[in-house]
Amino acid sequence: MLRRMRLSDRNVARLRAGSSEYTVWDTKVTGLGVRVRPSGHRSFIVLDTRNGSSRRRSLGLANLLRVDDARMKCRDLLLRDEEAVHEISRTAPVPLFRDFVDGPWRTECLARLKPSTRRGATGALNNHLLPAFGAVPLDRIRRRDVNQWFDRYSATAPGGANRVLDVLCQIMNHAKNHGHIDSSPASGIRRNPGRKFERFLSREEMVRLHVELDRAVAERPSRASRVDIIRLLCCTGCRHGEIRTLKWQEVGTDMLNLGDSKTGPRTVYLNSRARALIERQPRSGPYVFPCPVGPMRPMAESSSLRVWYLVRRRAGIEDVRLHDLRHNFASQAVMQGIPLPTVAKLLGHRQVSMTLRYAHVADREVEAAAERIGDAISALCIGEACRGHAQAPAEKP
Repeated sequence: MLRRMRLSDRNVARLRAGSSEYTVWDTKVTGLGVRVRPSGHRSFIVLDTRNGSSRRRSLGLANLLRVDDARMKCRDLLLRDEEAVHEISRTAPVPLFRDFVDGPWRTECLARLKPSTRRGATGALNNHLLPAFGAVPLDRIRRRDVNQWFDRYSATAPGGANRVLDVLCQIMNHAKNHGHIDSSPASGIRRNPGRKFERFLSREEMVRLHVELDRAVAERPSRASRVDIIRLLCCTGCRHGEIRTLKWQEVGTDMLNLGDSKTGPRTVYLNSRARALIERQPRSGPYVFPCPVGPMRPMAESSSLRVWYLVRRRAGIEDVRLHDLRHNFASQAVMQGIPLPTVAKLLGHRQVSMTLRYAHVADREVEAAAERIGDAISALCIGEACRGHAQAPAEKP
């Protein structure tokens, strides 16, 4: 597998011998590399193609020659003939997409992602990107190839195409950083327009939802914990995964100290309703909402969603997603006059600009506000007209 990095004295000294000889190529000076033999012997080499054949020439021992000096010697050798420089650049090996993904990108990027994000990126790779581009060298992936792939995928799943394109952009940008390509063929491609999620519940819908939650538990008491998850989402504004996988060690007296949310560790402040919902859960393992068949695991996502699909259908709100309860929490907060920075803290947003996506005000509230303003202005106008009429001098007969 091809190895490339920006060479420095420190990382050259850290190169260790393998079972076979390998070369690490410099991303700053094309053609310069460090050859590492199984014995541990390291030496700077240059790929020389000026005589019509490709051969490697030694520049000196790595423990006696600094990287800057090796670069200078490499340039002096190669820049004697501009055509030789072009030939070396053209013939320098560029890894296949699958090899780069399985090597530098997996260890330097994928491994650093949160588990849920890593699963999504891995699925995008295995199901879409590797079948489309896996056997293609990075510098042979053209913009038209990406456009054609994106258009085909968008025809069936526009939202999924957007998400996979984001993963492809990350990979190609990392390949650019490694010096394999000059520019990313995935950058600048216009995403598919997404649905604007501005759905939240009216007062009547909220009443119907809670009536159906009560009904679901009355019909089958085993649904109680799953229904309480939904109730907690309503009164905390948390994400579904944050509540479903909540651990007892994260529960405080008046707050939740989440160790791993979408934006990292955060604190969720609990109102009295939320505290009561948590306190009535039986302790049968590390999770507040354990799996019924295995208390050492959290409640399965599909299990809680089944109850949600049932109650939303009965409440006549089938267009409402479970995540819309988070929208609803933010909207209710804004309608109560809570400042956006405070709402952002309640939702765990790092920037207030993110909160604006959730802080929707119901149309009827806007209409009512406009009506109140209109009534006030009308009252002022009528009052001024009456006073003006009373102060006007009487006409002479």
